[in-house]
Amino acid sequence: MANLKAVILCLFLEAIVVMNTIPGNECRSFHPNDESLIESTCKKTPNYNLCLQYLKASPGSSTADVRGLALIMVNVIKAKAYDTLKIIHDLQKKGGGPKQQEALSSCASKYNTVLVADVAQATEALLKGNPKFAENGANDAANEATYCESDFSGNSPLTKQNNAMHDVAAVTAAIVRLLL
Repeated sequence: MANLKAVILCLFLEAIVVMNTIPGNECRSFHPNDESLIESTCKKTPNYNLCLQYLKASPGSSTADVRGLALIMVNVIKAKAYDTLKIIHDLQKKGGGPKQQEALSSCASKYNTVLVADVAQATEALLKGNPKFAENGANDAANEATYCESDFSGNSPLTKQNNAMHDVAAVTAAIVRLLL
């Protein structure tokens, strides 16, 4: 538990640093047609409605460029991973058979990988202008969710969370791909 708190603290501090390192000249002033960038971007993803839902809910999306929209979606991946880890830890505390505990432990490891490796890789790559590595990070997050689901052999208590992570990561990868 102490390790998870340390990871969460590190990621929180990293997010603060990332938000403070985006140069001011990367921001655009608001224009009424900025919403059309969100819509045209989301049309190029595998889940238009999900894309719109998350991007329109983010305060900075109306002034963001495509890279900014991708960064917003990487933050959605991060939030989903945190939420899923909390659910996993709650399920672990409730107990269950050894197979379920083993699967939950495996899933916790996978979602920690999403937070520590995939989100960090995608964020850094987007900030440094290397979208291919950002796409890899998003695709890896989708894969980790799929692998977690398969750990349960059809009886997963995390199906909703795994599907949500997979879908958000696929949308993120599609947005990043527009930068290639």
